[in-house]
Amino acid sequence: MLNMLNNNVEYNELLLEAWEKFINNEEHDYSFMRPEILESWKRSRSYLVDPYHPKKVILPPEDLEKRIEENRFLIEITRPYMEKLYSVVKGSGYYLLLIDKDGYILDLIGDPKAIEHGKEHSMLVVGSNRSEQYAGTNAIGTGLVLKKPIQMWGGEHYVKPHKQFSCSSAPILDADGKIIGALNITGSSTDYHPHTLGMIISAVDGISNELKRINASREIERVSNQRNLIIETMPSGLILLNKDNEITQLNSKAVKMFNLRNKDVIGKSLFDFILFEDNKSILDKEIYNKEKYVFLVDSPSSPLKYNVSIDFVYDKNGVRDGTVIRFEETRRINRLVNTIGGYKANYTLSSIIGSSPATMNMIKDTEKASKTSSNVLILGESGTGKELIAQAIHNGSRYASGPFVAINCGALPKGLVESELFGYERGAFTGANKDGHPGKFELADGGTLFLDEIGEMPLDVQVSLLRVLETREVTRIGGKYAKPIDIRIIAATNADLLKAVENMTFRKDLFYRLNVFAIHVPPLRKRGDDIYELTEHFLQRFRESKKIDYTVDPEVFNIFKKYSWPGNIRELENTIERAINVTEGSEIKAEHLPNHILEAVSSDQPEEKEEEEQTAELDLETSNYRLIISSLQQSGGNIKKAAEILGISRRTLYRKMDKFNIDLNEFRN
Repeated sequence: MLNMLNNNVEYNELLLEAWEKFINNEEHDYSFMRPEILESWKRSRSYLVDPYHPKKVILPPEDLEKRIEENRFLIEITRPYMEKLYSVVKGSGYYLLLIDKDGYILDLIGDPKAIEHGKEHSMLVVGSNRSEQYAGTNAIGTGLVLKKPIQMWGGEHYVKPHKQFSCSSAPILDADGKIIGALNITGSSTDYHPHTLGMIISAVDGISNELKRINASREIERVSNQRNLIIETMPSGLILLNKDNEITQLNSKAVKMFNLRNKDVIGKSLFDFILFEDNKSILDKEIYNKEKYVFLVDSPSSPLKYNVSIDFVYDKNGVRDGTVIRFEETRRINRLVNTIGGYKANYTLSSIIGSSPATMNMIKDTEKASKTSSNVLILGESGTGKELIAQAIHNGSRYASGPFVAINCGALPKGLVESELFGYERGAFTGANKDGHPGKFELADGGTLFLDEIGEMPLDVQVSLLRVLETREVTRIGGKYAKPIDIRIIAATNADLLKAVENMTFRKDLFYRLNVFAIHVPPLRKRGDDIYELTEHFLQRFRESKKIDYTVDPEVFNIFKKYSWPGNIRELENTIERAINVTEGSEIKAEHLPNHILEAVSSDQPEEKEEEEQTAELDLETSNYRLIISSLQQSGGNIKKAAEILGISRRTLYRKMDKFNIDLNEFRN
């Protein structure tokens, strides 16, 4: 291959001859050519590029404007380099072009005569395309294909009008090494100088480095903005310290928590503003979610209690370089614990079943209570649904978004009631949790505390409860400081509290403090036809779970209406469940009810007593005991048929079976 630097005239003559042969598809020796030029000619021919005339295609104004806008950043970065290069070659017939990755000219600068000459002979104008598909072999298009700098001289071009130019071009790479454009310098083929390619390469290196620098700066800014956004949107208070424990950043939550101002604290020691109960030693090790008292410097107010987490920041060498402190409001932590622990009210007013006058009055009172923040005392027998009423009040009140925490005062050992209600600090007593423990009052902060069986609360604890109700502050056992709380108290009892007050087992002042709004929950026996609605409600649950359409024999409802239901709704629910498990069909009959219910109902009927006297001989001392067994065997466990065989009523037979401990299931087929 001839050296085109020293033999440019001879080389150009050989190129022109080779080009004539090539475009006419004639055999020829092309070995003297640079391989990349010959391969580009082949591509140009495959693209059907006209070797005699340049394409006169320019982007429409709107498309050109869009493409320039898309490459605005590249144009702004490259323009100063183009101006600097032009200042070196000004007046020598050169001009520079900036091209995008697709080969479109985005910008140009140069001698006016040279620009006009390029426009006339080669369509070198903004908006034209210099890729090989449009312009054939040229430094710009071929350089983009080869992805490397290239210098092209005269006859190496594929399109004839282009052969009067010499061009040097180098691709511009972004921070990821991808081609985003190219920079080119064009002049007359007679003014060929090898140093022009070096100038272009040097400029492109500068452009690429500046792009990388700007991209890195933008990435740092993006990460910083992202970090700031994360810090600001966190529900916790965050303070970031450097290795000298000076504040470098804090979020608005921390500013609000400690009544600080960003500009006053940045660059200053944390301990100029905040102190801890264990002071500076708190930063000696990482901790997670530990309750700590936080003191505000020069503030006369009581310390604040937060759940504190401390994490260290390390540099690339593993050396501690800073600290992140997170402050969580205990109420938020408690709400999270409540959610996990199931402290949630599931029932609303619509959960109350029944339409009897007694029930409707109770619903009205419940709805009124939910509209207030006053303490409520729910009175009613066991099993009437007092907690359901409490949950309905909670869910209808302003505390609905907070936790619903229930505690049965009668179910806890007397020694634990106080610690369960008020909590305790670490080391408060032997066996105490080393980190302390929040009580139910703290867990219910922002919500409702339901004190069931309040009449069972010990007198000494009643004193502490009264103090909390009056001050709306709670102090843990072993604690020094009181914590303000915002809770709604609902108490419930099946006891006669007024009698308890007379007997001095319940404080009178506490009774009146709790009895601001009293709701009486009627027993089931006083709720009339609610028994039908409640039975249907419980049956429906079993219909859905067992996929069986259960029905009830009318006689069963007669029994239900006559029975006193000492266990109230809870007893009714258990009775329905038992009947479902006993019956082999889909109808609940009297024979599926517990014997004590049948006996209680039948004992109220005079005719039953007479019948019982007539059949008194059916006992263990007579052979008639065996008659019961025989009748059950003959009837296959059918109570009605067995009673007919014996000549007694079904209720009497049930009573006798219960008396003799006879299991009906043993006789059913």
